[in-house]
Amino acid sequence: MKQSEYLRYDAVGLAELIRRDEVTAEAVCAAAIARADSVNATLNAICHPQFEQALVQPYPAGTPFAGVPLLLKDLAQEQAGVRCTYGSRSMAAYVASQDSEFVRRSRAAGLVFLGRTATPEFGLKAVTESTLWGPSRNPWHTDLTPGGSSGGAAAAVAAGIVPMAGANDGGGSIRIPAAYTGLFGLKPSRGRVPAGPLAAENWSGASTDHVVTRTVRDSAAMLDALAGAAAGDPFTIAPPARSYTADLQRAPQPLKIGVFTASPYGTAVAPECIAAVEQTARLLADLGHEVEYAQPEIDGMSLARCYLGLYFGEVAVAVARARRELGARRRDFELDTRLLALLGRSMPVPDYVRRRQQWNDFGRALGDFFKRFDLYLSPTTAQMPARIGQLDSPAHLRLAARLMLLLRAGRLVHQSGLVDEIALTSLARTPFTQLANLTGTPAMSVPLHWTPGGLPVGVQFGAAHGGESVLLQLAAQLEQARPWWAQYRRLEQGV
Repeated sequence: MKQSEYLRYDAVGLAELIRRDEVTAEAVCAAAIARADSVNATLNAICHPQFEQALVQPYPAGTPFAGVPLLLKDLAQEQAGVRCTYGSRSMAAYVASQDSEFVRRSRAAGLVFLGRTATPEFGLKAVTESTLWGPSRNPWHTDLTPGGSSGGAAAAVAAGIVPMAGANDGGGSIRIPAAYTGLFGLKPSRGRVPAGPLAAENWSGASTDHVVTRTVRDSAAMLDALAGAAAGDPFTIAPPARSYTADLQRAPQPLKIGVFTASPYGTAVAPECIAAVEQTARLLADLGHEVEYAQPEIDGMSLARCYLGLYFGEVAVAVARARRELGARRRDFELDTRLLALLGRSMPVPDYVRRRQQWNDFGRALGDFFKRFDLYLSPTTAQMPARIGQLDSPAHLRLAARLMLLLRAGRLVHQSGLVDEIALTSLARTPFTQLANLTGTPAMSVPLHWTPGGLPVGVQFGAAHGGESVLLQLAAQLEQARPWWAQYRRLEQGV
């Protein structure tokens, strides 16, 4: 199979070719490897190739994606007997004892694992630039980040190495890279995709697995393969009335959609991101939907503090685990990670519990919003992608971080009000995505806008808990009204 032919198909299309014996799975896999060989040296998207194993990996016939190649994210999507580093030198020796449920279900759906994609250390940043693997680059402009933490996955899919790749989202890590690389990215509802068996919930339920894709139908079909409770899950969520794939054949009913472009944290929003939302709102009205400017009544700074509380606590636990189980040393962690872990260890437990309980306030406020609206529309990100290295901590802040670590001044930082400054600094570029994570609601980034300079700009839609079907139906309608597949042709020769 020629590389040029391979690039014409999404995952569903490749599966159909294999099913009809028009091409062999081995030929498809070889084409994917050839594409990886031609672009990965530039993009640094794949951190752990498994090319030889992929060529001989068995797969069950008659499955939805039989023989189609997939890249897994090198965070949480563990494979038995294969290294999973979480983007950290501290985890470089970690080999999973069993497959994650994501991997089990992907394998059962017939997918062939081509390798693993780069992520920032512990998935903690909206850029994919770890000390362990170096920076991953955006195929639309290789001086720019593809976002994070599923940046390696997004770069690989946008560049056509694979039609879809495993991703996960604890604060926007599916939607942010999708927005920056011109992909479709759906974060499912809490409980839709199981996190087991090594966890009951990831990030206290704020994080969930899925994929980034070029087409809506690939995302829907993959959600069909992944969804449903596994043994031992803490709770179940009602299944959809029909398969998500079947739902794509049904146009959505006219929807009432609340639109907002102001950052919930009061930070600046780039004109390109606002323009993308405004153009989308006009398109929605043309399609017969009712559009009204409205925003959920949520205290943005409280949301930021609650998210950062989760962030600090999870990092502290991840660092402690690597030290305890793998013998990791202080120098095996990046400076920012060590500082976040200090803030997690020094946060009073009652403060953490109070912030965790406050998630309910955001869920209730969003629930009130959904009494009046079916969906919300906002920018996915507040800013265009940063240049590689642009968001590295400047020298004076690195010096301050080292001093805080030396003095173990975490409690002082909490008492000083600096956490608010940290929150605004770390979340200012991506303030629109955390709401869906803390409330457990589904949200998606849709690639409907490109700048005059040729960079993609995603827009975000969010729905009530369990509302993946209406999101996917609307996404399919938008994809038909304003197709984005042709945009990828510009990347085929450009990377």
